[in-house]
Parts: sequence; C-alpha cells; structure tokens
Amino acid sequence: MSRKISIVCVSGTREKLQMAAMIASVAAASGDRVTVFFSMNALQYFVKGCVAEPPNEGDFGARMGAGVPPFRQLFRMAAELGDASLLPCSMAIDLLKITHDDLEPELGPATGLTRFLTDAEGAQLLTF
Repeated sequence: MSRKISIVCVSGTREKLQMAAMIASVAAASGDRVTVFFSMNALQYFVKGCVAEPPNEGDFGARMGAGVPPFRQLFRMAAELGDASLLPCSMAIDLLKITHDDLEPELGPATGLTRFLTDAEGAQLLTF
C-alpha cells in the first residue's frame, strides 16, 4: 500500500535540501505518492541556470561531495522515475520576481500554501 508523503522545503542549506531530496527520491521510487513544496530559501536553487551551491549547515555538508548524488539530481529523479510532484510556492515566485518559465522544467505549477495544505490532508508531512 502506497503512502502519501508531503515535504515542505524552506531551508536553503545543503544538508536539509539533500535529506529532503533523498526522502523524496526513495519514497517516489518505492511507489509512494510524493509532493514537494519549495518556498522561501529553497526555491532559489531551482531557477534555471542557478549554479550557486547552498551553504553548509555543519560538517556533513562539507563532506558531501564525490559519491553523493546532488539534491537537484535526486529531486529530478523523484519526478521522472517516481512521478513525484515538485511544486514551487506562488508567494516565493512573486518575491523572487520570476515566473514559472524561469524555473527548472521538472517543477510543476505554482501553488499556494492553502492549496498545498489542502492536498496534503492525510499525508505524512515533513519539513526541511
């Protein structure tokens, strides 16, 4: 039986983005219904052409290098292989002064927090 997992990504630190991506990709590949909501400091790393790397929160961030799939790749795999929904926050899009066309193609339609929370009813909710 598949689970329903909703993940809120608001942090822009490497460790939190990495953990959220690992959970999303493994859960989606396992057949769970996964929705990831990107807002605040997390969304900026999904603007097309962004090469900036998030800051490390601690020692583990510095240790993630060769041999660890990057968080962007894991989120992409979750969407492509497991059909996870990756949703940008409409408020964050407005504050960044960008449009949906400025975001990486695997991100779905801009979504408000009210809609995300309504859709997340009954899901396991994780926040990073």
